[in-house]
Amino acid sequence: MTTAQLREIPRRSLQDTGYAFVHATEMRSALEAVGALSDWDMFAASWGDLELDTYLADRGRYRRRRHAVYTVVSDGTAERQPHQPHHQGEQYNRLFGGVDRWFAPVRDGVGDGPTLRTILRFCGALFGDLAPDSRVWRVEVHQFRIEARPDEEGQPTPEGLHRDGVDFVLVLLVQRRNIDSGTTTIHGLDREPLGAFTLTHPFDAALVDDSRVYHGVTPVTPLDRAQPAFRDVLVVTFRKADGASASSHSG
Repeated sequence: MTTAQLREIPRRSLQDTGYAFVHATEMRSALEAVGALSDWDMFAASWGDLELDTYLADRGRYRRRRHAVYTVVSDGTAERQPHQPHHQGEQYNRLFGGVDRWFAPVRDGVGDGPTLRTILRFCGALFGDLAPDSRVWRVEVHQFRIEARPDEEGQPTPEGLHRDGVDFVLVLLVQRRNIDSGTTTIHGLDREPLGAFTLTHPFDAALVDDSRVYHGVTPVTPLDRAQPAFRDVLVVTFRKADGASASSHSG
């Protein structure tokens, strides 16, 4: 398949329904069509070096993360920006909206490595297909580890069903170990359910048009209560940064 053909299935699904679930084999092929994944093992291992998210309203200790901001332009060039806080409006996040949240930065070797650069290039091309009027994107990258303990289930989306206040979202599974559930649910703007699926294999991916759907993930619990249990995902959000209308792609 050509690079354009590998993007066609998620692009069409995003256009038609506002979301896409891409199986690992298809997602990996689509990524490899635009760049290298030569440091994937190091990339995945870096989830073992995330820092505790101290902003959780329930004071839980189940979420670890790192964060980075990039500018991505239409030719696929990505430039990392100085470290800065993650901020969401109150209308999008009832728990954390309106607060500047500072998280540990994505390590340089991860943030500048071929795998992440390839992921950004793929997203830039796919989302650019859907919003050709936008030439510059503000991109936020989040490494998340959600831990499940015998006495505390892990909440991938403690804010519940939500939108992120951006244009597009990629959720890429990096690793899943000894957990049950963690089902992604998609709802329309009327909050009626549209679909549900579970990311189970590395490279399984969810793609979301944030202007058209809500998304959430059910809590995770350990299968074997005596063993470590966690869900590692990369979340990448794209928001237009050049003044283009945020709704221009949502026909």
